[in-house]
Amino acid sequence: MPGEPDLAILLQNMKPEMHDGVFVFCSIRADQEIPATFRPVHVFREREGTTLVMRREEAESAGLSHQFASRLITLTVHSSLEAVGFLAAITGRLANAGISVNAVSAYYHDHLFVPEHRAEEALQILQGMSLEGSE
Repeated sequence: MPGEPDLAILLQNMKPEMHDGVFVFCSIRADQEIPATFRPVHVFREREGTTLVMRREEAESAGLSHQFASRLITLTVHSSLEAVGFLAAITGRLANAGISVNAVSAYYHDHLFVPEHRAEEALQILQGMSLEGSE
């Protein structure tokens, strides 16, 4: 089933959910295999290295240096990968509040990594956007 492409419907039905735990961004050498014991929620390979987004305690246990202690908010609406303006509307609203966001689009949903200390505020903003869309 294809995802929803309509911006108004996406905003109205995004139903943001915050995951438990704190996530961090780590990097390993581009030619290094990801150890089988690692359980990253996101992996992205770049020329300079492989980015792993994982729980902070896992990164620290493995001795990995890390950055951006964040909370993960999933927008639970099944968004189309071709939807126009959804993440722009969301990241723009968070930017207006001075909240940085690292967004990841997956097959079914969009996921937002926001600073740990601003996560509750970000969630409230997103919930407010959803309510605005339903009026």
